[in-house]
Amino acid sequence: MGADNEVLLVSDQEQINKHIVPQLPADWNVRHIKPTDLKAAMAEVPPDLVLLVQPTDGSGIEWVDIVHRELPTAVIVFITEQQDFMLLRDVTRAGATDFFVFPEELNQFAERITSIMQTAAQQLAAQAQTAVARQSLKRGTGQVYAFFSGKGGSGRTLLATTYAQTLKLESTAQVLLVDLNLQYGGVETFLSIESNRSLADLKPVIDELNTDHIRNVTETESHSKLELLLSPRDAEVAESITDDDIRKLVRACRRSYDFIILDLPAEMDAITFTALEESDLIYYVINPDTPSVRVYKHVEELFKRLGMDTEGRLQLVVNKKGRENELSAKDLKQFIDVSIGAEIRRDIKGVQSLVNRGEPLRRESRQKKMIPAARDVHKWVTAQLK
Repeated sequence: MGADNEVLLVSDQEQINKHIVPQLPADWNVRHIKPTDLKAAMAEVPPDLVLLVQPTDGSGIEWVDIVHRELPTAVIVFITEQQDFMLLRDVTRAGATDFFVFPEELNQFAERITSIMQTAAQQLAAQAQTAVARQSLKRGTGQVYAFFSGKGGSGRTLLATTYAQTLKLESTAQVLLVDLNLQYGGVETFLSIESNRSLADLKPVIDELNTDHIRNVTETESHSKLELLLSPRDAEVAESITDDDIRKLVRACRRSYDFIILDLPAEMDAITFTALEESDLIYYVINPDTPSVRVYKHVEELFKRLGMDTEGRLQLVVNKKGRENELSAKDLKQFIDVSIGAEIRRDIKGVQSLVNRGEPLRRESRQKKMIPAARDVHKWVTAQLK
């Protein structure tokens, strides 16, 4: 054990730092940073061990989540000044390996820190080859997929709903569909769900949000058992929800679900921007016609002006594909330099009849009779799960 051991001390509390630093071996490479500099520090030199002190603003769980998501092989030790069982439970779920209360447990920390680093070294070798494969279905590192389109009527909500339901039917993953069309909703229409509960009910507990809080307000689709966090469908209530609320909500959902599917509105505001920034993958739903291409170009320019990095996490989903279309997928590639993640056939007869009856496009796993659009989504999802 020596200078090859990279340790990141993440703390904005100097008093606790005075207790920690003397307990660390002198030949360890220890970098002390504030939480706001964490992402840059991880990118510069990935640490083997992260000592994360509960920040003064109480945002420790979010930072544990970020470290665990970005560096799944790193060992995280969480340090706080107060004994709190709920905090212990939540940071453990988020990915922390050890939990110490300072200064009461200073001696235990001093005794165990070397063995903790040894564990970190062992895990680094064992997990390096499998971290990427395991990350998508590992609790605490849930993947967030956003369905977005700058053009109304593209079929975004129907695709988000069918994608989430298919994902749930074809896997054992915990899947949550979140409707962020805060004023009017839409998801409940396609799944024929009536409920007075919505994500707005989480506002009073947004700063200490956990799995129990979320599941107390979710609804469950009867066929697939997909969990849904519905929109308040109220313009006045929507005004009370902030982009910071959505950031905290998405990060809390990551700790509780394997996949979080976000259905976003067409307009770009602070909430939509935050949801897109928090997403691992953005599915931009586009129809194969000239108006849709023009709108996409405006959206692309807006992304650039806002400084949104979409490199490697933006894919097109071509919806309503058919022989009668003005443009083909091949034509779209000439105008838009973004990979196509899926192509969904135009299926007015099959889709419309189900929508009119409030029935989902999928009803069971291994469903033999599926309409063309449902088959396309099934093919798309199963290819991703392999």
